[in-house]
Amino acid sequence: MLGFRDPVADAIGLLRPSTSIGPSVQATGEWAARFDGSAHMRTGFVARGGCWLLLQGHEPVRLERGDYYLLGNPDPYVLSGTPTADPRSAVRVGGNAAGGVVRIGPEAEDDTYVCDGRFTFEDANASVLTDILPRLVVVPSTDPRARHLALVCELLVIELEADAAGGPLVLNHLGQIMLVHMLRAHASRTGRPVGWLCALNDDGIGAALRAMHADMARSWTLRELAEAGHMSRSAFARTFKERVGVPPLEYLIQWRMSLARDALRQGTLSIPELASATGYRSESAFSTAFRRVVGVSPARFRSRARSAADAEARPA
Repeated sequence: MLGFRDPVADAIGLLRPSTSIGPSVQATGEWAARFDGSAHMRTGFVARGGCWLLLQGHEPVRLERGDYYLLGNPDPYVLSGTPTADPRSAVRVGGNAAGGVVRIGPEAEDDTYVCDGRFTFEDANASVLTDILPRLVVVPSTDPRARHLALVCELLVIELEADAAGGPLVLNHLGQIMLVHMLRAHASRTGRPVGWLCALNDDGIGAALRAMHADMARSWTLRELAEAGHMSRSAFARTFKERVGVPPLEYLIQWRMSLARDALRQGTLSIPELASATGYRSESAFSTAFRRVVGVSPARFRSRARSAADAEARPA
C-alpha cells in the first residue's frame, strides 16, 4: 500500500531528505559569517549568545540562544554580531572548516555559537515542501515546541562531537526529526498555513487529509471526504480549496501521482499494481490520469527513470 498515516509522513517519504550538519560558527567581537545559497533548505540554531540573520529581501532578524531558523531555497545569507555588518567583508563559511567549526575572533566564554546545516531533497519532489513554506521560518526559544527542538539539537551536537561509527545515519534521522518539529512549530504559529501543512492544526480539513493519505487505494468521493471532516459537502469543498489551494479531488490526484512517480523511479511496483494502489480500477484509467498530470505515460516515465539511474551509476 502506498502512503502513510498523514501528509507529513508522505511528504518526508517523498522528499527522502539528506541532512548535512555544520560547519558551526563560534565568534566574538565585530564579526560576520557568509553562507552560500543552496537548493532546498538551510537550517540552524543558536546554541550560545546571539546574532543577526541578514537575508536579502528581509529586515535583519535577531536570533537569541535557543532560537531556530529554516530557510527555503536560500540565496547567500549572513550571520553577524551586528545588523550593520558589511556582508562583503564577511568570513565565508565553507565545508573546509577545521573540526567542523569556523572561529572568528579570539576564544572567549561569552562567544556566540551557531550551528548551521542543510536539508537536501530529491529534486523531483522538493517542491512538495519548498512551494508551501515562506523563505524564512523562525522558531523562538519561547515557543512551546522549541523544547522538543532543543532535545533533538542536543543529540545532534553530541553526535557531531562523538564522530562515532554510524554517525551519518544517526545525523540523517535526527535531521528528519528536527525537520518535522520545525514544520509543527511553523504550523502552530501560523494562523492559516497553506497546503498540506494545514493538516497539522485544522480539525476538519486535517481529518480528511489524514484519511485520504492513510488509504490512497480507496475510490474517495467528495461526500466521503466531507464526512471524514464532519462537514457538509459544500462547506468542505469551499474550505478545503481556501486552505489547501486546490479542490479536494484534485489534491488527491496530485498526491497519488507524486507517490506513483516515486514508486516508478524506485521500481517497487508494476504499473498494474500501482494503478490499484492509487485507487484506479484499471491500468488504462491510471495511465490516462498519470499522463494528464505528468505529461508522459507511466511506462515512458519508468523507462526514463531507469536510464537516468543507469547513467548515474555508470563509472565516470
